[in-house]
Amino acid sequence: MQSSALKNLKIAVVGAGYGGAAAAKALSLLGADVNVYEQANRIREVGAGIGLRPATMNRFRQWGIFDAIAKVSSPSEYFEILTATAEPIMKETWPADGDQTHTHLIHRGDFIDALLGVLPEGMVHLGHKLETVQDNGDSSVLTFAGGRTVEADLVVGADGIKSVVRRQLFSDKGPVFSGEHAYRAVISVDDTHGMVADDNLRMYIGRGTKIYLLPLRHRGQVSFDITALCPDSTWNPQVTKDDMLKTVEGFDERLVSITRDLDMDTVNIRAVYDTDPVDTWHSDSVVLVGDAAHSMLHHQGQGANSAIEDAGALADALREADSVKEGLALYQATRKPVTDKLQHISRQGWSEDEINDVFPGQKPAAAAPKE
Repeated sequence: MQSSALKNLKIAVVGAGYGGAAAAKALSLLGADVNVYEQANRIREVGAGIGLRPATMNRFRQWGIFDAIAKVSSPSEYFEILTATAEPIMKETWPADGDQTHTHLIHRGDFIDALLGVLPEGMVHLGHKLETVQDNGDSSVLTFAGGRTVEADLVVGADGIKSVVRRQLFSDKGPVFSGEHAYRAVISVDDTHGMVADDNLRMYIGRGTKIYLLPLRHRGQVSFDITALCPDSTWNPQVTKDDMLKTVEGFDERLVSITRDLDMDTVNIRAVYDTDPVDTWHSDSVVLVGDAAHSMLHHQGQGANSAIEDAGALADALREADSVKEGLALYQATRKPVTDKLQHISRQGWSEDEINDVFPGQKPAAAAPKE
């Protein structure tokens, strides 16, 4: 689209998570009038650490925000997979991407703070819970709790796995339980019994359980993540310390000790969900990005990275196309084959024997992807 047309474009982004904040940055750089509407009254990202891949870091370099992200992250050379008893299985350097050769490890809270921090003041509007989206073809109208309405030439649905935008316009299918729980905490490097001495991610694989140690060196901390098979699909399950200890039986005693020493008040506990691929991501004036379009399990560490790549691809497509409609079609054609594949791969989480141990006669989504 021509620069003048882009500058006249009024864009409403629903959701101020990774995808929404990144989309707001990328689209505002086109010159468009962008506003972000977030249902929470305060942005507070829970959880632990993630890895930002080289392609993602290159997007930040392109947008002029690389330093803001690098300042609160640590570059990592490689990732390693080990047995439950810490015997090496494989070690690989992170894939490179052009100028950027490092994956950066970052705390989720630091990441969203950095992304929101590079947006112009007044762009993000908190306390806006979306109730309805009315697609009028050339424009759409958002209605928020309390009755406020906003009309925009383009609505970007970045409202996560439970997306209102997706459910009302594109797919009424709900989230899919993976058959897993995730227990996540951030601990001091001093509490890792010497298991963390560098900036590299390590994953320990046992029968039915994976443990991740992701260093956050700039914080002097480590993200400790247990992912374990469990049939309880409660979104926020009630889990005790003893329950967690059972999932790490047979692991290296240092990992068991880390688990035993956790302060349960600091542990983020959740059942793990994703969504089935959505056939269509856009209309003429509404488009999905991030988890709203393609929520995926965390086994490949691609959720946040995919959201950032969506934002970049959406801005690229609008710049290259002759109209918003053509741009949205180009965006979907570019990104959907990639994320469909990542969703499929992320569900390849467990062997048949592991599944049968915990789910006799059943095949949870984590290991039996729908074709």
